[in-house]
Amino acid sequence: MITGRRSNLLIVILALLVPATSFGQSRVGTTSATFLTIGTGARGSALGHAYTAVVSGPDALFWNPGAAAIPHMGDYRGGAFFTHHNWFADISYNAAGVTIPISLAGVVGISLASVDYGRMDVRTVSQPDGTGETFTASDMTFGLSYAQALTNSFYFGGTFRYIRQGIRDMSASTGAVDFGFVLVTRYLNGARLAASIMNFGGKMKMDGINGEQPIDIDPANEGSNESIPARIRMDTWDLPLQFKFGIAVPVIKMSNVEFQLLADANQTNDNNLNGDLGAQLRYSTNSVTFEGRVGYKDAFLQQDLVDSHWSFGTGIEVRVAQVRFGFDYAYVPFDFLSDTQMVDFRVYF
Repeated sequence: MITGRRSNLLIVILALLVPATSFGQSRVGTTSATFLTIGTGARGSALGHAYTAVVSGPDALFWNPGAAAIPHMGDYRGGAFFTHHNWFADISYNAAGVTIPISLAGVVGISLASVDYGRMDVRTVSQPDGTGETFTASDMTFGLSYAQALTNSFYFGGTFRYIRQGIRDMSASTGAVDFGFVLVTRYLNGARLAASIMNFGGKMKMDGINGEQPIDIDPANEGSNESIPARIRMDTWDLPLQFKFGIAVPVIKMSNVEFQLLADANQTNDNNLNGDLGAQLRYSTNSVTFEGRVGYKDAFLQQDLVDSHWSFGTGIEVRVAQVRFGFDYAYVPFDFLSDTQMVDFRVYF
């Protein structure tokens, strides 16, 4: 039976996640560097991206930098993390992060993520089957972070991020910052409240040799230069600014078993307000921890804008001496695109 206090909390969560009606012009699909909104890691992806409040350790650098200062499992303040995603159309996503304690309350973090779209054929209107040439496209972000425990229950942090996108001989780059906090309460078995602002920064503008074209500025004059180099003026595009508010509630918390319910409200400047939901069951002993996860992403977006809602995953951690090693797996089924699998490796010290 759900107690009155938990019923009130559930009502608050649902109220936060119900999207308000928007009467303005839609900005869906109007930002650059949308790879920044990809869920990094098998843990957060398996939980349907409802990860803002429960994340800790090095993968917090990609979700909520304030949570990087929270000791993992209550003891481990340093760690390293690597993830590999196999996406559809031979697209691969790789990311890594490291957190290093530098004081009793603070940690610094380094993070790197890249997307490889593979090698593609150059096609033109006159040669739709290909010209024989190929090109590549890739995205990359590099971040430096600092997080600190301001009190025994309040954690805050920030990240400065460099972002670059490239396709063939064109590229764009800019800088951005992330901020986040986590509050660990004394209520409901230690429920957590968290919020983050991600990708607050400059605009992206493509530039490169492919933007140059030879022109004749005076075609009526036969004696003029017909190949004066000119550069096409490119538009600038905003980054996908994200606002997230999350809550994590351990509805069952015993010595060896913990069951958590998670919810995030997620608003970006190029999409509608939506909600992400997740649940996690953890079984722990002194040396081994096993977790099962399920998530439901984009709960309130229009069905025609979403190709996948559900996600599933599992993870295991093993303690060896004073170090913990972890392996995580996530599976995300898609309705029209190929299903996606993700694998994490992490170590805590």
